[in-house]
Amino acid sequence: MSSTPLALFVGLPNPVLSDEEFALFRETNPLGLFVGRRNQREPEQTKRLIERFREAVGRDDAPVFTDQEGGRVQHLDAGPWPLFRSFGQFAELARRDFALGKKALRLSSQAMGAMMTELGLSSGCSPVLDLVFETTSAVIGARSFGPDPDVIAALGPEVIDGLLEAGNMPVMKHIPGHGRATLDSHKERPVVDASRVTLAATDFKPFVALKDTPWAMVAHVVYSAYDKERPASVSPVMHDVIRNEMGYEGVLISDCIFMESLSGTLPERVRQVLDAGFDIALHSHGDVRESEAAAKAARPLTDAALKRIAAGTARLGNLKVDVRAAHRQVEDMFASALVS
Repeated sequence: MSSTPLALFVGLPNPVLSDEEFALFRETNPLGLFVGRRNQREPEQTKRLIERFREAVGRDDAPVFTDQEGGRVQHLDAGPWPLFRSFGQFAELARRDFALGKKALRLSSQAMGAMMTELGLSSGCSPVLDLVFETTSAVIGARSFGPDPDVIAALGPEVIDGLLEAGNMPVMKHIPGHGRATLDSHKERPVVDASRVTLAATDFKPFVALKDTPWAMVAHVVYSAYDKERPASVSPVMHDVIRNEMGYEGVLISDCIFMESLSGTLPERVRQVLDAGFDIALHSHGDVRESEAAAKAARPLTDAALKRIAAGTARLGNLKVDVRAAHRQVEDMFASALVS
């Protein structure tokens, strides 16, 4: 096993790590694991799965991510876990009472972060900083705070700081912005034809405002004003835009490479992401054979990526939160403002 992890997150089909998967991960040393709803049945099982992955790669701090935004995108939605509200609902509360909306969002983020940290999960891949318009693909919807980049830039820090305080890594997505995409990148290749001026004033704006977020997930969206052919996640041009024009210096991880916006075989997709200059390819689905193919195509993390990861980890706090009490308090805030 290489001492430097591969620039790759792997996924699993089941809630238990098989002996074959354990051996593969021990041999190849992927940076991290992405677990979905299918992998998480209840707290003790989730903890055991995470511990076993970390044992396989030989790193107690190996990152394990999930999708846990609130609303319809929360993979901790079974058993004893409380259900959290969507960003769209917090935006509605903020429209009624901006200070109360920010307070509720911060507390909810702390509670969600503490819940994940207690399980051993490193991140819920949140917040979503995409704008949403009438034409936006339904894949975003209430995951967004709305159409106003200034409102998103004002609410986003409550999520980012709340998660950091609770020891959980925020990952802003989907940089540089999925809001003008009218197609779902899970199924098709969206093309955004807006001008550079328009993008800078709208979709890009929240990501620039919150560019000190330690991690960001890159969209599988074509921005034709910059690169007419390639989605951002596999475009060297868009990598340069994000790094140089937008000024983002944190960790850049692709959205899941299984999504149909990309083309080519799984190994080709891994190489496309890394060849474009991004730090990490996210392979969040698949079986052991697919994980093996992805690992063979990946390469060790660069020194620059390792420094970015370390810088983000150094910002994690250890705030202790009574998750259920905080969740009830948030619900009381919504009730007081008569927001359903």
